[in-house]
Amino acid sequence: MSPPVPVPRFGHGSRVPGWDEAVDLTKPPATIPDPATTPVPQELRDVIEAAMAKYPDRRSAAIPALHAAQEVHGWCSPEAIDQVATVMQVTPAYLTSVATFYDMLETRPRPKHHDVYVCTNISCSLRGADHFFDAMVGAAAEHPDVHVSSFECLGACDIAPMASVDGEYVGPLTTDDAARIVDDLRAGRPVLEHKQLRYRRCADPGVAEGAEEFAPPEPDVPRADTAGLGPGGDTLDRPGPTAPIEIPVDEAGAGNQAGAGNETHEDDE
Repeated sequence: MSPPVPVPRFGHGSRVPGWDEAVDLTKPPATIPDPATTPVPQELRDVIEAAMAKYPDRRSAAIPALHAAQEVHGWCSPEAIDQVATVMQVTPAYLTSVATFYDMLETRPRPKHHDVYVCTNISCSLRGADHFFDAMVGAAAEHPDVHVSSFECLGACDIAPMASVDGEYVGPLTTDDAARIVDDLRAGRPVLEHKQLRYRRCADPGVAEGAEEFAPPEPDVPRADTAGLGPGGDTLDRPGPTAPIEIPVDEAGAGNQAGAGNETHEDDE
């Protein structure tokens, strides 16, 4: 009998670390970390609780909560995930399943640095995104604090080719913009301010015909801001109440039994 033929795999493997590792069924069931033994920085706790307050189901805050933890720790480390799980009262396993799904949540150690995601999907690729990506990689080669990676569609085809720089959408881009992006990041300046999506004049129906499509913000002048942020940030945010924590299974079962006799049905009326 001939030996089995190995299954060909992509050179880079799966984006999810450990996808082909066997599950350890001897581990105890996942539990929510004990708040008494899991210290959480107060600033991080405040951000997570504010995110939870915006949704009827607190699990909907998993992505912004993990992003906030990544800002503090540099990546979604086990410690960071435990801290988020403590505040959100969910299991670390649930948060790990979220963190390993999304490319912008890092589950491997890395230093804190600037993130540049270059869209290389079809619309951007047809307009030169591959050339810009190469230029961006070259421009950042000598700057380890600038991390460049390709991304499968950032959802801004109207400004193709484009990129997300520390969460700021910029475009359309040329190869000459690569060096400017690195210079802006290193100098602490707003990146390509005249090409930021949030300041596109075409987003404002009140702009006169023939006005320049892009314009940097001017002080004390009302402007369109597609991110919904005013000059001082998200000052108009009015979050709702935090969603309640689930009732433990044993209490929930007792509660359901106690209330069973109080149910009414249309047929009984």
